[in-house]
Amino acid sequence: MQIKLNKRQQHVMWATVRRYVTTAKPVGSEALLEEFNLNVSSATVRNAMGRLEKAGLLYQPHTSAGRVPSDLGYRIYVDHLLKPSMMGSQLEQLFASQLQGDRRSLEALLRGAAQLLSQLSGYVALITLPERSEATLRHLQLVPIEGHRVLMIVVMDTYESESVVIDLPVLGDDSSDSAIDPEILEQELQILSNFLNHRLRGQALSDIGTVDWGELGQELERHANILSAALVELERSKRPEASHILFSGLSEVLRRHPEFSEREQLQTLVQLLEEEQDLLLPMLTAGDAVDPSAMTPTINIDLPQRRVAVRIGSENSLQPIQDCALVFTTYQCGDAAQGSVGLLGPTRMMYEDAIAAVEATANHLSEVIASALMTTASV
Repeated sequence: MQIKLNKRQQHVMWATVRRYVTTAKPVGSEALLEEFNLNVSSATVRNAMGRLEKAGLLYQPHTSAGRVPSDLGYRIYVDHLLKPSMMGSQLEQLFASQLQGDRRSLEALLRGAAQLLSQLSGYVALITLPERSEATLRHLQLVPIEGHRVLMIVVMDTYESESVVIDLPVLGDDSSDSAIDPEILEQELQILSNFLNHRLRGQALSDIGTVDWGELGQELERHANILSAALVELERSKRPEASHILFSGLSEVLRRHPEFSEREQLQTLVQLLEEEQDLLLPMLTAGDAVDPSAMTPTINIDLPQRRVAVRIGSENSLQPIQDCALVFTTYQCGDAAQGSVGLLGPTRMMYEDAIAAVEATANHLSEVIASALMTTASV
């Protein structure tokens, strides 16, 4: 599809979107002249808006009303007319001040990030949990604490680390704690750690049943039951939950944006987020993103490629969000995508802010995961 927009038409298109996003009211030429430095007459602006309407980028909701961007108009804006946003740097500062100390679990980190993302953006933040069923063991270490008590530390390839305190059977002939030689205990634990790393590295914790404990020899085989039970318990605690998407900010979106005032639309959106996440989850996969080149008019503006995908209105295949915009990307562990970060709001969205915020969140999560892996791998 080829549509030629000159500089003036591009400026009017940009200004119309910005005005409508701010006010939620149809935009007239006089409003644009008052707010933006267009340096042209009202008639010139009306003529430009008329051409944009003929191209399908603007429309009039009522005969006497001003104009409103169409889905295609927003697509033009997103792909060609965006300007830099400071939202990303603001969010990075919030993450640095409020999330740096959060190392309780990956889920706690993701929940905190979703809350900050929704608070700053004013949209519904969506962050998917990693596919835990695919998480594999990266490193296991048994560390002596006191007496027969041992700390088992398990690090998964998704960065998550879990630990559990277990009581091993007495390693020596004497059953008293004081008779246990710390050096011998440390050596025994290192042998057990090496054995489990060798057998389980790169495998899911559920594969614990495939370990041949007989290879340990009689001296250490007695520990098999307690170690196996501890690993099974960890595996159970890490099984996927019913909810795969963490979301935050729904009440704020309903308060800020009149588009969600209709009860029926609100009910379908709430149902999608709370009860039908299996339908929404595939939409947050970067590989399933819309190809803008298949629908975007060419206006000959070269901009750097973004890794953030944007679905606008009818580009969303799910009926409950066909009046919404979905902005999303992935957070990584090395080169592998672990999950997605997104914002869901009305098509009347401040896209430059949403894109910057989503990208900043994904970058932060990727950096934290990489840092945690480097730290835990050295344990």
